[in-house]
Amino acid sequence: MEDHDIALMAHFMRRAGFGAQYGELEARAAKGYEATVEELLNPEENPHGMDLDLAERYFIEWNQFTRGVPEYFAYRMINSKSQLEEKMILFWHGVLCTADSKTQSYGTSYVELEMFRRFGMGSFKDLLIEISRDPAMVYFLDNCLSHKGAINENYGRELLELFSMGVGMDGEFNYTEQDVKECSRAFTGWTIANSIPNQPYGRYDARFVYNPYDHDDGEKTFLGETGNFNGEDIIDIIVKQPATARFLSRHLYRYFVADEAQVPSWMSTPPRDPETIKMLEEEYFRSGYSIRSMLRVLFNSEAFKNARFARIKGPIETVIGTLRLVGDWTAPKPGFEFIFDEMKFMGQEIFNPPSVEGWHTGKEWIDGGTLVHRINFTSDFVADTSFPGVQGIVERVAADGPAIGPERFVDVCLQLLGHYELAEETRRMLVRHAEKSDVCTDSDNFPNQVGEMLQMIVATKEYLYA
Repeated sequence: MEDHDIALMAHFMRRAGFGAQYGELEARAAKGYEATVEELLNPEENPHGMDLDLAERYFIEWNQFTRGVPEYFAYRMINSKSQLEEKMILFWHGVLCTADSKTQSYGTSYVELEMFRRFGMGSFKDLLIEISRDPAMVYFLDNCLSHKGAINENYGRELLELFSMGVGMDGEFNYTEQDVKECSRAFTGWTIANSIPNQPYGRYDARFVYNPYDHDDGEKTFLGETGNFNGEDIIDIIVKQPATARFLSRHLYRYFVADEAQVPSWMSTPPRDPETIKMLEEEYFRSGYSIRSMLRVLFNSEAFKNARFARIKGPIETVIGTLRLVGDWTAPKPGFEFIFDEMKFMGQEIFNPPSVEGWHTGKEWIDGGTLVHRINFTSDFVADTSFPGVQGIVERVAADGPAIGPERFVDVCLQLLGHYELAEETRRMLVRHAEKSDVCTDSDNFPNQVGEMLQMIVATKEYLYA
């Protein structure tokens, strides 16, 4: 098997999942790239490979929804074999945003998460309908306060601006203020029963309710079309717009391929790769708005395959990827809540994006505080040879022995971390460090030498990228 096949698979698993240990990369590379793409795009009905019943008995708060939902999510991201499914939940969580800072109901957040699991790779039209009915969203953007004759424009505005079309494309506005009003009128009567947050009725799940008596059934003109529109009709018009195809394509590109400009600047900032965006737009319409089809085209494109280390890893990707690499938290044990806290300290709290716009990504993930925390977290784990994943790396490096030269030592460690690439100056610094002591694979100190080298690699600028 060629190294470049494994390197490509490492790239794919970092983007379409949360990374993988080297043995899994070898196995997937042997299966073939396209076959692996299809496996992740079409997960089996019960593919997670986890005994969730056991985990839920151990983490009883998962069922009580007091604070356990983020931890449940993290556990699945670490252990699920359906890595793309979990990655897409995180993707939509950052695009179709609600936040616990307002909803204060993990039970309702759980319902939304499971909705993303069911619809996150299906039809974009179906997904927009489901998010419009989602109790957390109805409450978060105040559609439960929008009534016939007294509309609340919050959801209608964000549906157009942040969830489907964007303010503008190619320097032109995509919709008008009147379109926002007409859209909001169409969603009157889309409300919820029970309450969010937990008071005064306690932790009862909220549910979507359509109230026809509170729906504005008058004639509406929206994006040039006129009719007695309800919410489904509005979404049907939205998904037909070229701006919607462009908006979704740019989001997928930014998340899976390379860091892009932030969403508010998309009107005036063209895509960094117009050809790939055009390709995704065409597949959006060709496939009938299928997100899965767009992903298939994207993952098999040369643009994706060649875009290695072009995205800064987000905090959740960093934490989950590190734990998958070292093989920690593969079974329930005490202290799992720290994972949730570590993500938060790096700037990304599950279920609590800073606004409906979601998180700003790329270089905006990094500042003096979050960088130090990120490096400390990652280096602490990769240096701990008690973890099975680190033990596996030590054993694979030792297979090069009994004596291994400094350059080879550095290169093998880079390879086993996922074929990471370093600037030549950075690599020379690591080689010079390795030259300070003989690397003998039969030495008692050898595991510590490997751990130390791994620490130095994960502290580099290059390791920030996926």
